[in-house]
Amino acid sequence: MAHAEVSRTGAGEVAVEAPRPRRLAQSLELWLAMLVEIPAALLVVAEIVILFAGVVARYGLRSPLIWSDELASILFLWLAMLGAAVAFRRSEHMRMTAIVGSARPAVRAWLDLVATSAALAFLLLVAWPAYDYAYEESFITTPALQISNAWRAVALPAGIGLMALFAVLRLARAGDLRVVLGAVLSVALLMALFWLAQPWLRPLGNLNLVIFFVGVAGFCVFSGVPIAFAFGLSIFGYLALTTRTPLMVLVGRMDEGMSHLILLSVPLFVFLGLLIEMTGMARAMVAFLASLLGHVRGGLHYVLVGAMYLVSGISGSKAADMAAVAPVLFPEMKARGARPGDLVALLAATGAQTETIPPSLVLITIGSVTGVSISALFTGGLLPGVVLAITLSALVWWRYRGEDLSHVKRARGGEILKTFAVALPALALPFVIRAAVVEGVATATEVSTIGIVYGLVIGLVVYRRFDWGRLVPMLIETACLSGAILLIIGTATGMAWGLTQSGFSRALAAGMTGLPGGSAAFIAVSIAAFMVLGSVLEGIPAIVLFGPLLFPIARAVGVHEVHYAMIIILAMGIGLFAPPFGVGYYAACAIGRVDPAEGIRPIWGYLLALLIGLIVVAIFPWISIGFL
Repeated sequence: MAHAEVSRTGAGEVAVEAPRPRRLAQSLELWLAMLVEIPAALLVVAEIVILFAGVVARYGLRSPLIWSDELASILFLWLAMLGAAVAFRRSEHMRMTAIVGSARPAVRAWLDLVATSAALAFLLLVAWPAYDYAYEESFITTPALQISNAWRAVALPAGIGLMALFAVLRLARAGDLRVVLGAVLSVALLMALFWLAQPWLRPLGNLNLVIFFVGVAGFCVFSGVPIAFAFGLSIFGYLALTTRTPLMVLVGRMDEGMSHLILLSVPLFVFLGLLIEMTGMARAMVAFLASLLGHVRGGLHYVLVGAMYLVSGISGSKAADMAAVAPVLFPEMKARGARPGDLVALLAATGAQTETIPPSLVLITIGSVTGVSISALFTGGLLPGVVLAITLSALVWWRYRGEDLSHVKRARGGEILKTFAVALPALALPFVIRAAVVEGVATATEVSTIGIVYGLVIGLVVYRRFDWGRLVPMLIETACLSGAILLIIGTATGMAWGLTQSGFSRALAAGMTGLPGGSAAFIAVSIAAFMVLGSVLEGIPAIVLFGPLLFPIARAVGVHEVHYAMIIILAMGIGLFAPPFGVGYYAACAIGRVDPAEGIRPIWGYLLALLIGLIVVAIFPWISIGFL
């Protein structure tokens, strides 16, 4: 879930001490933004075309394109880095804002500048190792295209340079020079103290893991530094100050984390989610469900639960799911007397409930970092979502058992059939996506392109609601969100590598394997841990950081890896959408245009219902692995 990285209108920006430099910085930023956003949008289009052409050539023409995956991989790293630069410019890198948001306006403005300065510090520190890495990669020739691998690797220093430039321009736009200098000097002073402490840090051994990966990372995250840069500063400091590891290795690990071809489905499913909302496919599905259940007590709440389940089977992005469903249902639900706070509470709860519904981006991430079969995860994720839907619906029934529906007219059979006929092409999309993976038509990466082409055809031919003017903003938004996610995966991969090299993973495995109570105790500890991690780190960073460490332990204590994946995803989802720290909850409030304070009380009941459902899933492994 993306939150503004730095306030666009901080306290310093209202000052008029140096209007001309600020205007110049704003003009430069706008020009640079155009030079970055348009290529990023074109890269999304290129990836769709290349991957879909690969599917057609291999499955339709029986003549596979041997170069398609390689070209897609080269362009993907460019898409990730340009998207990260777009996200930086738009202040949409993920960050924890609970503490910063509660500060006084002047303090908040200063903390925002500190966050920008900290991000700039990481970018400047890693710029030369990124250049060295790209230079070393120039000696490698790609197998299919027979070109230098520098064409791909140079995306790293290019993206880092663009983000650093945007950071400098943002500081230049702040206006109040004293506040900017104070923020920059604060960051520089902290870094100098760590550098001076280097002789005392080296002998501490693995205690440095606590200092950097808990202390530094935690301090940065809670100070409002975007999560990707908080991770980056902690792993850079650990490697530079306590080990003799060449810093180019960190860039290599970032490249490895961001370059898994399976992660290419992240931007494509994000775009698919935006597409189904724009073409009216989501609206058609919701209208059909409302015609079935709109006349029963709490009926539209059941529709919200069901609609999120269906839409999640298409987009894979929780933000896209909520944005597609809430605007369609909320006006009518409010007209029937539903309280806005209860609506956003249920919307947030359904976001957690549907985290395991394929093609969830978290499922794809788990498959990429742990080696678990994506097809098995897609199959195993369906029933756990149903179990949590049942527990949520039970609470809805209890809360709305006395709802007055005397003014609501029940839909006749003909109306239901009509809405079903209209919704049928949209309802078929989740089944098209799953069938394409199961039948081997396309890989988990390629299947998103089938969904996009299907959505384009249905939107143009059937629903005839295709706003061409929204296409470019949708492509830029796709690149922006994808870049924010992928940069976190890159820096978190670096942290995970550092943990592994230090021997921490072996110690963790030994400790958790020896827990009294065996697999049951291991699952209980994992649930508690991922609920906390989900609220602080968000889902994908937590999975990338701890998945490679914990999945081997799960296998060692006899827990099926798909069952374990469902447990930790649902636990993490509960944390992600739980106030006061869960950013998913605030995203739901923003989409529903409701004050977060209104949803605090009603959401606890829904979270309890989700926890009960999670315990049921944990106790009965068949729910996750019965159809494998």
